[in-house]
Amino acid sequence: MVLSDAVSAVVATLRRRPSDLLPLYLLGAAVPAIARVFLFFGLLIGYAYLEATGRLEGLTDQLAGIDTTPPDPDAGDEAFEEWALQFEPIVEQVVTLPIVALAAATIVATILTILVLYVVVSAGQLAACEARLRNERGTAAGIAGVRRYSLRFLGLAIFEFVLWWVAILAIGAFALFASVALAIASPILSVLVALLLMLALIAVLAVVRALFAFAPVAVVVDDAGILRSLVNTAGFVRRRPIDAGFYYVISVGSLLAISVVSSLLVMVEIVAFTSLVSVAILLPALDLLKTALYGGYRDRLSPPPSPERSVRTQFRDGIRRGWSEMIAFVRETPGIHALVVVLAVGSFWVGWRLADPVAGEIETSIAARLEGHVAPAAALEFFGNNWLVAITTAYGGVALVVPALASLLFNGVMMGSLSRLEVEPMELLAFVVPHGIFEIPAIFVASALGLWLGVVGWRTFRGRLDREEFADALERAFWVLVGVGILLAIAGFVEGFVSPYYYQFFL
Repeated sequence: MVLSDAVSAVVATLRRRPSDLLPLYLLGAAVPAIARVFLFFGLLIGYAYLEATGRLEGLTDQLAGIDTTPPDPDAGDEAFEEWALQFEPIVEQVVTLPIVALAAATIVATILTILVLYVVVSAGQLAACEARLRNERGTAAGIAGVRRYSLRFLGLAIFEFVLWWVAILAIGAFALFASVALAIASPILSVLVALLLMLALIAVLAVVRALFAFAPVAVVVDDAGILRSLVNTAGFVRRRPIDAGFYYVISVGSLLAISVVSSLLVMVEIVAFTSLVSVAILLPALDLLKTALYGGYRDRLSPPPSPERSVRTQFRDGIRRGWSEMIAFVRETPGIHALVVVLAVGSFWVGWRLADPVAGEIETSIAARLEGHVAPAAALEFFGNNWLVAITTAYGGVALVVPALASLLFNGVMMGSLSRLEVEPMELLAFVVPHGIFEIPAIFVASALGLWLGVVGWRTFRGRLDREEFADALERAFWVLVGVGILLAIAGFVEGFVSPYYYQFFL
């Protein structure tokens, strides 16, 4: 198989029926939203503990006597230390051993959940890639792949982790021993040996990563176990070094490129948009590429033909379908949307009431947050961030509703708290209204979609729906989110170019 065939297969697969592949990658983006449920529960338990033990009493009075505005940096370190000392009584009252233990348990549970879910979802992603490259249904194959390959993928991840640490500890210990032994006789030689061993460590780790990069693909394509997948991968690299090298160069180069672009965009405060591009384009393209290369090596590649429509026509048709799917979803699920609105309003009210005791002592300002506002960059960031939030909220709901529900309630509480603490409420209202008429309904639809997917996921888990029906739901969610993205694109443009400016003429 020539490399151009693999690249053509990747392009054709991405363009033809993207909804049959990308939902698994959007689900991967929702992993942090699923895992942060532990954080929300930890906050609730911590708050309940502090309230039950009476430690929250008197905090309002203590905050009243504190100047929450930090001193000017030119005032010196002593002024900052004096300002920080004001918070010591509050810290001593709130930070207790049970709270520290709760925080540690929450962090550990969140990190472990993220790592495990990423590995499990990657099993579905590669299974979907392999199916699409054989012109079969990807989403359904991905769902089956989660069940079939997850344990093997977890085994590979643990095995690679162990090999990394064995290499680090072994070479590190030898480097330390050699450096100490040679330091007396020749300090220069000691430094050179240490540098050579460091390079050797980097080389060993690179070889391990290169081998394990294709091992999950071998698990899926060959239906192999952990050790057999590594043996098969080694055979692929040995017999097709150009193909393997091509993937390594493309993957490292693209990751470096996206890192450079991200660093440049961060300078103008654009963060979320590059994450969105990575999730929707870069990661599936890299997975498709390595699956195509290995699948071609195994003669298991029959990708779908390239679409006859132009990219422009395909994009236009996709926008139309996304809009129509969103409208149809809203019409078909009025009850879920009504529940979302009630929960959003209720959580906003709770946030308002929670912030009421410290209103006036702690202040927020929309004018201060808009300092240094650059309209084009802000519009792109608002769109990217809000669409990413919508995606993670919707697909996070697959985990039995809870993540979508937690995200909705948390955002409502945060918005209520910030609104109560705003120094100029009418200015905040004037800022929010123009883009809010697009953004707020879009987030409501995404939240309702998350609750709907949670119900579908539960019914699938109980055996009331089969794999194909669950795949249909994931694909439909993809198109609904395209419609949500249209609303958020309009909202981002208005928030970037209109909302910060128009009302100033009336002040």
